[in-house]
Amino acid sequence: MPERRVKVASKVGLHARPAALVAKAAAAQPVAVSIAKDGGTPVPAGSVLSLMTLGAAHGDEVVITAEGEGAEAAIDAVAELIESDLDA
Repeated sequence: MPERRVKVASKVGLHARPAALVAKAAAAQPVAVSIAKDGGTPVPAGSVLSLMTLGAAHGDEVVITAEGEGAEAAIDAVAELIESDLDA
């Protein structure tokens, strides 16, 4: 299963607006995307509430995974958002 480790760039972490933007992008992917805080239990990336329960703060590392055809592209799309400052 492909995975990618990225650091959360948003100053508020994956909370409120950044979580909503990431969830929207993840839900639009052709495969299910999951996110876990390093060492934690994966949650569905398409769920705003699940993303907020991760408690991923600015600078925290998260692991994005997906499985199936198009998994790499789905991971890249979600990772690009997480690595961006979505507060700006």
